Amino acid sequence: MASLIAKSAFAGLDLPVTHAGVTLSEAPTVPIWSVAPYQGQEPGMAKALKPLKFPAPNRVEIAGNARMVWAGRNMAFLLGAAPPDGLQSMAAVTDQSDGWARLHLSGAGAEDVLARLVVVDLRASAFPVGSCAKLMLNHMQALIIRSEAQAFDILVFRSMARTACHELTEAMERVQARAALG
Repeated sequence: MASLIAKSAFAGLDLPVTHAGVTLSEAPTVPIWSVAPYQGQEPGMAKALKPLKFPAPNRVEIAGNARMVWAGRNMAFLLGAAPPDGLQSMAAVTDQSDGWARLHLSGAGAEDVLARLVVVDLRASAFPVGSCAKLMLNHMQALIIRSEAQAFDILVFRSMARTACHELTEAMERVQARAALG
C-alpha cells in the first residue's frame, strides 16, 4: 500500500526571500482549530478558554503560545494549542491545520508591500499589534495578523500557497524597484 508523505504547502519554493529589506518566510507549523460558539454558549466558553478569551472583531487574544484570532462573525481560530476540554460541548470545533498555509512577512517595508495587495489600511496607527483582518489578498482570501511592529502573519488556503508567495514576492520586487527610483 502506498503511504502519504506530509509536505509543506511551500515545498519546492525558494523561501525565505528578501527584497527591499522585507523578508517573506514560511511560518512554523502550528495546530489551527476553528471555534464557532453554539447559540447562548458564549458565557460558558469564557470559562473553558481561560486564560484566553474569544476575540472581538479584528482582534487577537494571546496567552503563552496560544492565540485566538478573530476569523469572521461568531468564529475564531485557535492557533498553537489544542482546544481545552469541554469546549466541544459549547462550540463547533474543527481541526483546520491541513487547510491553511502560514507565511510571515517582516521588515520596515512590510506595510508598503501589503498596501499593493489589500484595500485595508495596515499602517501601525490603524492596525496595531494584535489586530487582524479577514480580507482579499489581491484575488485570494486571507487572514492577516499584525504579530509585531514590523511583521505580519498571513494565512491563506493551502491551495493558494504558491499563488500567495508569487503575489507577495512580486509586490516586494515592485517596492524595491520603486525605492531604487527615489
